[in-house]
Amino acid sequence: MMGARQVEQGALFYEISLDTHVPADHLLRAIDRFVDLTGLRQELAPFYASTGRPSVDPELMIRMLLVGYCLGIRSERRLCEEVHLNLAYRWFCRLGLDGRVPDHSTFSKNRHGRFRDSALLRRLFETVLARCIAEGLVGGEGFAVDGSLSCSPNAPARKIPRSIHEGARQMARDICASEAGRTSRRERKKVEMLFAHLKRILRLDRLRLRGPNGARDEFHLAAAAQNLRKLAKLIPLGQPSLA
Repeated sequence: MMGARQVEQGALFYEISLDTHVPADHLLRAIDRFVDLTGLRQELAPFYASTGRPSVDPELMIRMLLVGYCLGIRSERRLCEEVHLNLAYRWFCRLGLDGRVPDHSTFSKNRHGRFRDSALLRRLFETVLARCIAEGLVGGEGFAVDGSLSCSPNAPARKIPRSIHEGARQMARDICASEAGRTSRRERKKVEMLFAHLKRILRLDRLRLRGPNGARDEFHLAAAAQNLRKLAKLIPLGQPSLA
């Protein structure tokens, strides 16, 4: 039998918990365990005036930026739209159902002012890195860098003739053929994969913010987001308690 037509009727009161609407295996639920913003307001206090209208909550802006960088939402205008509509994003940002999402221009004003003056984004990166060290994901015994070069696909190939007198080059070949050389290549590949992940998944294939300061801000946020995703992936999420 065909059911009756459902006609929407406005209710006076709703009892909804956002926590019950965020899946247990959602990426942001796993990441939320490792986001520690305690002390943020105290650190930023000297950069706010004692009079005037209340500002947008800085923790809200940082959480929104983490959503954007963790999920590859590069446009702050689009980020504000997504947070407004997505329940999981609202839950992560502690907005509730009726919390107001700030205007996208707020991020630019704070990035060029309080966030940069206080080195907040660097401290955010360092806090996440410290958590990675505490969880045993970072040892600190060595380091590596990505040395890949971008070449045009139409660039002509060059052949460099080998000379028996090139002792240094032969020494390098011998090192590459050794067990230590193979280990170094494996470790270097892991670093290159991280850079590839930044470019392809987190969409850092080109910088959006201008200048050296903008590049530094983007890399601090992108690296913090990447480390948070790694923590969420490698450390199992326990059964959440539903509100």
